[in-house]
Amino acid sequence: MSMVIKLKNLRVVFMGTPDFAVPVLEKLIENTDVCLVVTQPDKEIGRHKILTPTPIKKVAMEHDIPVFQPSKIRNDYTPILEAKPDIIITCAYGQIIPKTLLDLPKLGCINVHASLLPSLRGGAPLHHAIIDGYDTTGVTIMYMDETMDTGDIISSVAYEIKDTDNVGNVHDNLMTLGADLLIETLPSIVAGTNKRIKQDNAKATYAYNISRSDEHLDFTKEGITIDRKVRGLNPWPLANTCFDEEEVKIISGYFVKGKSTPNTINVVTKDSLGIGCSDGIYYVTAIKPSGKKIMDIKSFLNGVDKEKLLAKKIS
Repeated sequence: MSMVIKLKNLRVVFMGTPDFAVPVLEKLIENTDVCLVVTQPDKEIGRHKILTPTPIKKVAMEHDIPVFQPSKIRNDYTPILEAKPDIIITCAYGQIIPKTLLDLPKLGCINVHASLLPSLRGGAPLHHAIIDGYDTTGVTIMYMDETMDTGDIISSVAYEIKDTDNVGNVHDNLMTLGADLLIETLPSIVAGTNKRIKQDNAKATYAYNISRSDEHLDFTKEGITIDRKVRGLNPWPLANTCFDEEEVKIISGYFVKGKSTPNTINVVTKDSLGIGCSDGIYYVTAIKPSGKKIMDIKSFLNGVDKEKLLAKKIS
């Protein structure tokens, strides 16, 4: 009972931005005193450029929690100082936290990171876990320091990546695991009994943010590499290639090992389209043509001159 009371009285400043951080904030609201939420500024979304709050801001507003949205937190953080938090907790916030804030709360600054550190430090661990062929990923609760994702590990939980997983599946599983792990870990942080495990920098790998060029599929590579990239970019930002210099997004597919002509459309029937890669054929099952909605491959091929499509080079 005493630990429950301590958590309910724990003054928390929470910093986060995307959907991934929402379950973490909701768990903190349920179990602690979240006195301030810090998130990225509202953004203009869509063709009509509608100014849209972040998912985290929406949750904070629903619970009447004050929201602070600095464009650059490194020199704009007075409301956080004034909040006098016992602890700062971050999850996918999107900015580097200055040392002044790292030193502020008596219980430190804690981060919920979407990988098993020291693997996949950086801004896109969910995508790279699949793209880079990891069998297992997870969530790490860690102390923050002045460099990205290098602080002492407090706790972690693993998630086994299945061959059918895409980044959306992994995202949804890890955001729930991370929220639960944080609440399980907080009592030991408050009591001062938590573990502090130094990271082995020699084992560190990096998950850099996905660039526009990273989204392009290279069909001269092995089929497993193609498959991992398609799954690792689905449902966002989506992998792409070009048919007749027109970009298409590849949503899903599967790989069959065998002989093929790489970087070329090898198979076209009324309900299948196979692109050659270095060790077989990658069959596309769903696609998004430029300016159109996602469709299954049969719908895409309906009305297409299949003979003309066959043997076309992919760019």
